[in-house]
Amino acid sequence: MNQKAPKDIERFIYEQRLLLAQNSECATAHYNLGIALLQQGKLDEALDAFEEAIETGGRMFEAFVNIGYIYFKKGDLEKVVLANKRAVEIEPRYARGYANMGFAYLQLGKTDEAIEALEKAIELNPKIIQAYTNLANAYLQKGEVDKSIETNKKLLEIAPDFALGHNNLAYAYYVKGEYDKAIAHCDRAIELGFEVHPDFLKELEPHRQKG
Repeated sequence: MNQKAPKDIERFIYEQRLLLAQNSECATAHYNLGIALLQQGKLDEALDAFEEAIETGGRMFEAFVNIGYIYFKKGDLEKVVLANKRAVEIEPRYARGYANMGFAYLQLGKTDEAIEALEKAIELNPKIIQAYTNLANAYLQKGEVDKSIETNKKLLEIAPDFALGHNNLAYAYYVKGEYDKAIAHCDRAIELGFEVHPDFLKELEPHRQKG
């Protein structure tokens, strides 16, 4: 979600509905209403509002991104992809749309499509953390361990204290058989407050003892 409604959401919703009663073609009011309803967790009502915003407005690419978020909450990943595809059709330089699409593809097991979308997201916004994380996982899913390691390292150059990045890099190094590096990044993830999976810690333990 890209905007926040004021704290008094009920009043804000009332005001938007009042605007729409006066002008049902006001795309901005439909969009703002959708944001407020989404904050309240009213997914179906928010979905209706965003769809109205798209029907009445022109370049409502952010409405499509929010529709994608609603479908993610509903567990419909195919529709997450479709919504974000529509967003980037309208605004081809919208990195977040590609990042969201890549995440959904990854969850669907469509690794090649995920990599393509995530690489595009990073090309458009080289500091988009979510895209690096998912791209590294996509490479690992495909068995391209070196590319996963390289992507995780780029991520940690941008965000050195990103605990999940250290955890993921630790696992990639473990898969490659570089156990000392795996242990170092695992320990750094723990220092930063990340709860490393107990099974992974068990897998590393024999290699700690050898060290």
